[in-house]
Amino acid sequence: MSPRGDKHHKPARLGDQITAAEEQQHQVVQPNRWVRSLDHWTPLDSPGPLDHIPGDLIRDHRQHPRGPSGLCVCVCAVLLTVHVSQEPLNDSSTGTPLSLLGPGLNLHEGAASVRLRTAGAGPYGGRPTPWPDMGNGSIKAPQAAQRHHSCLCNRDPAGWDVEPLRLRITHLEEKLAQREKDFQVQELQLRLLRQELDAKCSQVEKLQDALAGYSHANGHPLGALPPPPLPLASAIDQGSASRFHRAAVEVHRRLKAKEGVSAEPTSGAYCGAGGPGERAVVRKDSQTKRLINAAMVKNDFLKKLEPQHQREMVDCMYPRKYTQGQLVIQEGEPGNYLYVLADGLLQVIQNGKLLGEMRPGTAFGELAILYNCKRTASVKAVSRALIWALDRQTFQSIMMRSTQARHQEYFNFLRSVSLLKELPEEKLAKIVDCLEVDYFNRGEFIIREGEEGNTFFIIAKGEVTVTQTTEAHGPPQEIKTLGVGDYFGEKALISEDVRSANIVCNANDTQCLVVDRENFNQMVGTYDELQAYLKEYVEELSRSDEKRNALPQSPQADSPTVQEWRRLQDRVALLPHHRPFHKLKVIATLGMGGFGRVELVKLEDEDTTFALKCIKKKHIVDTRQQEHIYSEKNILQLTNSPFIVRLFRTFRDDRCVYLLLEACLGGELWSVLRDMNFFDDSIGRFCIGCVLEAFDYLHVRGIVYRDLKPENLLLDADGYVKMADFGFAKKIGLGKKTWTFCGTPEYVAPEVVMNKGHDFGADCWSLGILIFELLTGNPPFSGSDHIKIYTMVLHGIEKVDFPKRIGKRPDDLIRRLCRRANTRKPASREALALNPVERLGNKKNGILDIKKHKWFQGFNWDGLRHRRLQSPLKREVRGPLDHSHFDVFPPDLEEPPEELSGWDRNF
Repeated sequence: MSPRGDKHHKPARLGDQITAAEEQQHQVVQPNRWVRSLDHWTPLDSPGPLDHIPGDLIRDHRQHPRGPSGLCVCVCAVLLTVHVSQEPLNDSSTGTPLSLLGPGLNLHEGAASVRLRTAGAGPYGGRPTPWPDMGNGSIKAPQAAQRHHSCLCNRDPAGWDVEPLRLRITHLEEKLAQREKDFQVQELQLRLLRQELDAKCSQVEKLQDALAGYSHANGHPLGALPPPPLPLASAIDQGSASRFHRAAVEVHRRLKAKEGVSAEPTSGAYCGAGGPGERAVVRKDSQTKRLINAAMVKNDFLKKLEPQHQREMVDCMYPRKYTQGQLVIQEGEPGNYLYVLADGLLQVIQNGKLLGEMRPGTAFGELAILYNCKRTASVKAVSRALIWALDRQTFQSIMMRSTQARHQEYFNFLRSVSLLKELPEEKLAKIVDCLEVDYFNRGEFIIREGEEGNTFFIIAKGEVTVTQTTEAHGPPQEIKTLGVGDYFGEKALISEDVRSANIVCNANDTQCLVVDRENFNQMVGTYDELQAYLKEYVEELSRSDEKRNALPQSPQADSPTVQEWRRLQDRVALLPHHRPFHKLKVIATLGMGGFGRVELVKLEDEDTTFALKCIKKKHIVDTRQQEHIYSEKNILQLTNSPFIVRLFRTFRDDRCVYLLLEACLGGELWSVLRDMNFFDDSIGRFCIGCVLEAFDYLHVRGIVYRDLKPENLLLDADGYVKMADFGFAKKIGLGKKTWTFCGTPEYVAPEVVMNKGHDFGADCWSLGILIFELLTGNPPFSGSDHIKIYTMVLHGIEKVDFPKRIGKRPDDLIRRLCRRANTRKPASREALALNPVERLGNKKNGILDIKKHKWFQGFNWDGLRHRRLQSPLKREVRGPLDHSHFDVFPPDLEEPPEELSGWDRNF
């Protein structure tokens, strides 16, 4: 039985409310805060400052209630309550007034006195024991503790000192205050997290609405679908993310897919532009030029441009004036200008919120001079403002024309060298890319007589003197003077050469183009190899075009695969050119983007499926991508490789142009990588092997791909990787370059970012990035915005921390594919440039050098080429209509607008 005689009565706990009867009788004022205890009290039988206080007044409380804040807190073993009464409290056993226990217990002068009540477990555990009310203003303690009260009565009341207890209470109150402050901070963080959670819930709800529309559009009754997903917060509360709709998760996860970007093609063949126009120089005073140049130097991207290009940009910038309140940039609109603020004050606003201000000497909007992009924030003039602007077309003109002029100058120098003049154009172009610039001052020896040499020189600027020692061993005699366009040391390219004369610089800032024998041999071959190459080259020119352009990778003409392709090509040739859906039925959507959609379609009278790429004509015209679309069509019509998707035919109508492609039902390599997080070496090697076969096929035909990434690689029914989406591919020929900025930010090569012209070396760079992503799950360069990504790209692969899961061999391959220039003067600006000509795969042997890398040691290339290898990524495909390996996409409920300009009449 409990002290109250109720066998069901639960013992009181620390902090429990006193009954209403007790409150009315004793007018007890409840404490207005929780008092937290230390971890434990000192045991009663141990010495200490509290040893003289009765044990029933001090107890350890290891089990405690939750405090008013909702946090689990420790509460003091002794609860002080103020008893408002005119009668003193008496000891329940002796009748001794507790006020006589010592003056230290009186908290107030006058009527208020202190009543001490203990509750909770003892110092060694046990249940708390309530103290019954005795009706006379005192509380009776349990009988088991009577001996402590007897001891108390036998002691001198004047000797009691409760000061240590009061100090302990003060200390605990300070700890309570500190924890309350900590709690307020956590409450604020919780509020912010809930706001973020609400935003995510809103996104999920939008995706759910889109999926609901998809189900209606495809005729699925609502009852046939899985139950609607719970709100995000509810799913988290219940600890079950599996309640989300599978399709909603897939659509949401596709937000991580990387998207390509592109500027307008530089030729402007299909969009009415004549390519980059002539540069118009605008006169400026020296102070204005210094201001613009200083703004460029402060900009992370612009400061990496060559000084010559920076000077030309400053010369071509033109003024634009804005009034107070006028928008310089509108958020969400396409950008075309780089700006430098010369006078006034500007505000940067995003989603209606002020992000900051810009003052004179600030460059902004630099991403717009690289390619088409939407502005991510608005810029408004706070006062009247003067701004210098440069448009994208002028920037492209500066970068392309100056680079082309320099390339042609160097090319003409090489043509004048008797040793090299017979080489074909693509070989000379390779040597041009190898050339580095060395600087010399007056009186400096460039070559000393009798030294061994391995470097060839061409004078680009200045003058040198040739001297030679006579037989009488007198001072060297001047033989002749060489100027711009002259060369010396060419024998060093053939073999070890002992210099036969001195070459002394005659003028300051003399510039020589140099190439050493090692680079020369790697790029174009040794002298003996060149002689053999020239012989084969002459024989090649004498062959017929048909033999020269034969496709060695094409399947055999009588193979079942070729026969089936021919049958399908004859079959789809009968479809009407302007009505692509007349005999085709849409099964599902395989992909979507800003360009349009890719639909899985089948012939009406048989289960033969294709992938129909539908591209919105209005989008093409708005972004001026007509040339890229035609290039994709023309290249796919020419290709015939088992590692590249096949094009069967094209269509067009008033709204879209269409590409009818081979259906690869194994899904996207990107979605497989997403689900597996990363690949091991064997899977990665197989995937890269397929990509190398495609690159080998393209590069020998002068085609650069320019958009390699997992999103553009598909798996066929046998699990083999096929290259798709040739929207950025271009036939440039051998030894040529192209200047259009295009690709995916995480994968673009430095020379693309810097607009220096690019070739097959850009594909080699992206191959190194792909290997890194396949083996780790993420590309090495990524950031919150594109400019940050490009800045990291320009810093180079050396600045990237490679995870331990990348072994030594793939590590070496990645670094050689993304190699920096091996310049001999690292302190010069030229050393900061990334030289694509030194990348593995971009040298004289092309892709073969990559295949011979030790990471591929033992790899069965012949088995891969003839599709005899078992793919580690083969997935079950239950038939030509099975699209289960593709993500689910919401329907496009808006019909594309008409576009009738006629640019596609030959599509």
